[in-house]
Amino acid sequence: QVQLVESGGGLVQAGGSLRLSCAASGLTFSSYAMGWFRQAPGKEREFVAAISWSGANTYYADSVKGRFTISRDSAKNTVYLQMNSLKPEDTAVYYCAAARNAYYSGSAFYTSSYGYWGQGTQVTISS
Repeated sequence: QVQLVESGGGLVQAGGSLRLSCAASGLTFSSYAMGWFRQAPGKEREFVAAISWSGANTYYADSVKGRFTISRDSAKNTVYLQMNSLKPEDTAVYYCAAARNAYYSGSAFYTSSYGYWGQGTQVTISS
């Protein structure tokens, strides 16, 4: 059974940093593209960042480009999201996701490309 467990969320002031982690189990981690999404109250879940199964390609939403960095460590079966220069509008529940199947080559930007989701971790940025 696939499990994705996020950690690292919390409350920080605007301009601060956080690093989210997502530990994966139950799948061959190195074969799966991984993504981060977020959902603010009253809004739809939106794409934040993704990394290909090889780690060679990364993708970012325009709203976080230059501030967030996604990375993966296959030895630890973990994907990270380093978030710098945080803004109040980054406040949301952040979800880790694994592609719907190994070596998936579809678009990284849509929730439908992902078959497995974590429970989410709250990120709150105060102004």
